[in-house]
Amino acid sequence: MSPMQPRSATPTWKPEDPDFWDRHGRAIALRNLGFAIPALALSFAVWLLWSVLVVHLPAAGFRYSTNQLFWLSALPAICGATLRIFYGFAVPLVGGRRWTALSTASLLIPATGIGFAVQDPATPYEWMVMLALLCGLGGANFASGMAHISACFPAREQGRALGVGAGFAHLGVGLVQWAVPTVIAFDLFGLPAQGDGALWLANAGFVWLPLIAASSVTAWFGMNDFAFTGAGLAEQALMFTRRHSWLMSWLYLGSFGSFIGFSAAYPLLLRSQFPDFQAAQQLVWIGPLLGAAARPLGGWAADDFGGARISLACFVALLLGSVGVLVSLSGAGSSLLFVASFVLLFIAAGLANGSTFRMIPLGFLRDAQASHTKRPEAIAQGAAALGLCSAVGAYGGFFIPKSFGSAIALTGDPTAALLCFLAFYGSCIGICWWFYARRNAPLSC
Repeated sequence: MSPMQPRSATPTWKPEDPDFWDRHGRAIALRNLGFAIPALALSFAVWLLWSVLVVHLPAAGFRYSTNQLFWLSALPAICGATLRIFYGFAVPLVGGRRWTALSTASLLIPATGIGFAVQDPATPYEWMVMLALLCGLGGANFASGMAHISACFPAREQGRALGVGAGFAHLGVGLVQWAVPTVIAFDLFGLPAQGDGALWLANAGFVWLPLIAASSVTAWFGMNDFAFTGAGLAEQALMFTRRHSWLMSWLYLGSFGSFIGFSAAYPLLLRSQFPDFQAAQQLVWIGPLLGAAARPLGGWAADDFGGARISLACFVALLLGSVGVLVSLSGAGSSLLFVASFVLLFIAAGLANGSTFRMIPLGFLRDAQASHTKRPEAIAQGAAALGLCSAVGAYGGFFIPKSFGSAIALTGDPTAALLCFLAFYGSCIGICWWFYARRNAPLSC
């Protein structure tokens, strides 16, 4: 096969067959994982672009309220979360290679639109809202990417594969929060400067265009469209009837939803609550970076010690981190405690991302053993459930920043939002322990 020839569907894909896996499967799966990672990282970068862009809009002359800015940072999650439900079904029906290439190319639309819109402070706010929603295309790509990676690897290696793929994908959050403040400080495309600080906000959109185009082309020529058995739409849709799907969706809202929601809210929340803490504002990308790095560790730990145990410990840490943020915003609080608590939140959420994501397909396989469901159908349902859970989890990217924005608008501080988060993490601890972690749990995984 020519290196520039698109790869057609593999006639038979049997990763659970040890002989097939050792002879052919491992090399093919690793190659697909390698090409999927940059596409997913860029998807996250575009998805979270507004989280850091909103911090710089006022300096460029855009007169938006704090609540409006939180809306812009939250809206990409609405589109991304909703589309994830459908993207999770797409890979078995369309093919991982084709879907990855086309969905990655779709990111050119919001990146180009942002590059033009932010050049003029008179751009209508409604147009900014539309562009924020279009950035949700990047969030949707995660569901199809994870479904493809899950199907590439045997069950015994899915935790590590999903952890590595998602961990590197999440690096896109830290990447965009580091890159945007850097590139907008230079004249890269010969455009007029904006604001008193000589900003070039258009760079925040245009700088991603060549990377997106290159990633789309390499995915088209380097990945595979696998032929699956037992992966019809009807078989996948059965996952909506499984209690495991909805329980794990709640837990994934607590893990991934926390990571993506706090990533979207943290830069603007830090700026609004501690405007003089300049050093921390320049390093907001470190928290998401640590969370992304922790995700594969969560997947590996889940393989060795059990996903439920790791997730339970992480939800306790998320509750403690929220308490820390709450204390830091009290009268006797401090900016250092605020930052340290958010670092804990990012690391705990990152670890829980890997462990809870590992529990989703494994739960279907173990349920299949108990109910005598055919294994191919269980694998198809597990892949579709990854899309459902990732969709529900992605709504955290909306609820968390919007909760902060609404709380500040109504009461003047984010305390009310944090109290709601404490109650939510308490529910995650209870669900994880009762259904998955305790002795004789209904579905230990």
